[in-house]
Amino acid sequence: MNRQNWKPGNMLYPVPAVMVGCSRLNEKPNIITIAWAGTICSSPPMLSISIRPERYSYDIIKDTGEFTVNLVTPELTKAADFCGVRSGRQVDKFELMNLTPTHSQFIQAPGIAESPVILECKVKQIIRLGSHDLFMAEVVNVSVKASQIDEQGKFHLNQMGLVAYSHGQYFSLGKKLGKFGYSVQKKEKLRSNRNREDAGRSSKHEDGQGQKGKTKRPKPKCPGRG
Repeated sequence: MNRQNWKPGNMLYPVPAVMVGCSRLNEKPNIITIAWAGTICSSPPMLSISIRPERYSYDIIKDTGEFTVNLVTPELTKAADFCGVRSGRQVDKFELMNLTPTHSQFIQAPGIAESPVILECKVKQIIRLGSHDLFMAEVVNVSVKASQIDEQGKFHLNQMGLVAYSHGQYFSLGKKLGKFGYSVQKKEKLRSNRNREDAGRSSKHEDGQGQKGKTKRPKPKCPGRG
């Protein structure tokens, strides 16, 4: 197979594009868009974000030891891009992007009311790496929009078109390809599940309703100028 070898680089794509909220006492709240973010532990629930030390938000998060991670939908993509290429030193990103800072339950850093999911985080460790420092944080609260929860208490996370960042471009989640463990699921059970899904779709169609997938409430499982 014909291949090419390139110099080492960050080609681990796609990655989540998230908007990180932070604030310091008596200062305007700020947002930095982060692409270098990810889950690092399930129990306790922890995640990480990587920030360049020269970014405006770096010192805010380092000094306060807290931040929020706000998931991005297609409607928030333009704001997310803006918050990644403009610095909070010069502009008020909440005001310019018509975003609403919302109070958090357990930290002082603001969330973004327009985001469907807000993760409140407390920094546990900062690791110097090179161009970026890695902030490892514990998730102390998860806030979700009630409008995205159905009558059975199912949270429809995967129907929001959550935004990912890949090689300089933004994309939303697309076609479902499978679920965790489907590759080892017994064929009989898999066929039965498919039949139930088909029957459900037919029933919804007959009732004149669109099919909505059900997703369990998730477990608490770079661009950016700051």
